[in-house]
Amino acid sequence: MKRKSIVRDISWLSFNARVLQEAADPTVPLRERVKFLGIFSNNMDEFFRVRVATLKRMAEIGSMKKLNMHLEQAPDKILEEIQMIVLEQQTEFNRIWERISEELQNEKIFLVTERQLNKDQQRFVQHYFEEEVRANIIPLMIESIPEFPYLRDKSIYLGVVLSRRDGSMRRKYALIEVPSKSLGRFIELPSPPGEHHIILLEDIVRFNLRSIFSYFGYDRFDSWVFKVTKDAEMDLDNDISTSLIQKIEKGVKNRRKGKPVRFVYDKEMDQGLIAYLIRRLNLSRKDVILPGGRIHNFRHFMDFPDVFAKKSQRKRPLRHPLLQKTNRVTDVVLQKDIMLHFPYQSFDPVIDMLREAAMDPEVSSIKITCYRLASNSKVINALINAVRNGKAVTVMIELRARFEEEANMEWKERLEEEGVKVLISIPNLKVHAKICIIKKRTNGRTLHYGFVSTGNLNEKTAMLYGDHCLLTANRAIMMDVNRLFIYLEKNKDGDGILKAMNTLIPCPTGLRKELDKMINREVKNARNNMPAAITLKVNSLSDEDLILKLSEAAREGVRIRMIVRGIFCMYTENEKFQTPVRAISIIDEYLEHARVFIFHNGGDEKVYISSADWMVRNLDHRVEATCPVFDEDIKKVLKNILEIQLSDNVKARILDNELRNQYVTSEGGKKIRAQIEIYNYLQEKTVNKLEAVPQEIAPQPVVIEKAS
Repeated sequence: MKRKSIVRDISWLSFNARVLQEAADPTVPLRERVKFLGIFSNNMDEFFRVRVATLKRMAEIGSMKKLNMHLEQAPDKILEEIQMIVLEQQTEFNRIWERISEELQNEKIFLVTERQLNKDQQRFVQHYFEEEVRANIIPLMIESIPEFPYLRDKSIYLGVVLSRRDGSMRRKYALIEVPSKSLGRFIELPSPPGEHHIILLEDIVRFNLRSIFSYFGYDRFDSWVFKVTKDAEMDLDNDISTSLIQKIEKGVKNRRKGKPVRFVYDKEMDQGLIAYLIRRLNLSRKDVILPGGRIHNFRHFMDFPDVFAKKSQRKRPLRHPLLQKTNRVTDVVLQKDIMLHFPYQSFDPVIDMLREAAMDPEVSSIKITCYRLASNSKVINALINAVRNGKAVTVMIELRARFEEEANMEWKERLEEEGVKVLISIPNLKVHAKICIIKKRTNGRTLHYGFVSTGNLNEKTAMLYGDHCLLTANRAIMMDVNRLFIYLEKNKDGDGILKAMNTLIPCPTGLRKELDKMINREVKNARNNMPAAITLKVNSLSDEDLILKLSEAAREGVRIRMIVRGIFCMYTENEKFQTPVRAISIIDEYLEHARVFIFHNGGDEKVYISSADWMVRNLDHRVEATCPVFDEDIKKVLKNILEIQLSDNVKARILDNELRNQYVTSEGGKKIRAQIEIYNYLQEKTVNKLEAVPQEIAPQPVVIEKAS
């Protein structure tokens, strides 16, 4: 029987293949192509740590119903398909890296191994090793250790075979963790004029193996890099006597002891050492064991040294036109809604509004949610400033944000030391909504203002992620934001207060039902020969119930257009669809992260921004906020941005049933690269305060007709 939807994990691998396409694209600057290799590798590591690990657990238990998981087929079958695709992608990755290596050499950038060093470089490497590296390595003679040593998940290791050329001593195996976390992976060497010679840290260690193991009397030292990826899912026990903080601390520690789910090694590695490592790591044929090249952990290549002649010129974020002639963001927001479009527009007004509130004597309280924060967060700085200025500050910080648990626990401690009220948990729900409410009393009136955002309150990622943030004093929106905070503070009272919300649509109680209603309304209009259309932008679409609803809408003639960056599980090609479903994915310099929903609604268009993707986890297991856009100017800009993206014929790929990732092509028309055109559009609005898309890329009006 044919599956109703594309397997989620296979769709994710197709997304990562689009990232790999960027690394292969010769029109992308070389530095960015190297970075995309790093992004692909980092994505794959996380995929194995989380998704593959979960599937392996399920396969071992053998019961999908027991785990209440939504899977398209048996986990062992999915794992087999993953293994096949991963091997194909690894081959393609190696091919792309070989080509990029040649191009690096053409630009006089050379990755030098320990065997290619000239005399000056040898002296540099010996000195660097003694001064920087030796104190950071611990060689392990693994055969003499009864219990195999703990291997870190994100580290790379040198497996070393010690021997004598005359065979007079028995071979020994050793391990060395490469200390890239503390020293970095790339070291620039003394180089000839006009050239850049770079050596990897593991090759510096290799060059000094004789010195490291001089005690043992061996004269031959062979070494190969390998890495292990471990199960990173966090088990939080149900011991009611244990606080959430203690459970997370325990979970982080246990994560370090997770079972290996992938073993990647240099294909030239000694066969005896391979067999020994596989046995000691308790790996089997069912595990993903991948032979690779000399270099592993390409995720570090996201931080490749900037030695390129051609520098990519990232444009400076724009100041929002309504904020051009004012020193106070708050004054404008109290008069008119403002929507910021990151990274094209600056994140500074968000920080400025918080800083103004911190020092405003009329402000009494600030409440805000935090999920992923910058390492030296200006948001946190502004909140600490506020509490020191006598404001009542409440911060909901999600301690279970994956891979941010330790950082968020540190933020919690710092905020509490300053006197901030920190909320940390709702049982069985992650808080993913991005909201803020500020209370101000002026001229005998109490005012509430704040924001609802699609992305994290992180000034660093706001320069790289495409998101929308609504700064508003709209009473209906702020009333519901306040209700949401009451729920977060007093969730023992149940979800009745969420159901009382009239403007924001919350998860887990409201969004699924509202989406059903709005899709049904479009279906009804289509059946009545009325215009009917749905335009979606999300990160992921995998919820089977909503996929079935969208498929029903397409069969009835509803015009459906979607921009989906990552997981996309819907079959778009179906002969029963009266109107073809159009779905694209854009992978480019910035990460497309926004969620926007537009429903034609019989001509009275409904436009929403949201923190929620169309996935079971977001709709049913997280606290999310979906916010209507009321301001007609903002609606127009938001719709124009989506139309520009739907017009992309440079970086857009078609999402089809076969996961082919074919580029959208132009038929003799203008090349439209959405991320560049959006910046130009917003820049033109900033300068000229125009309301329309530039004429040469303006979308043509579409008459939606019922198919005969």
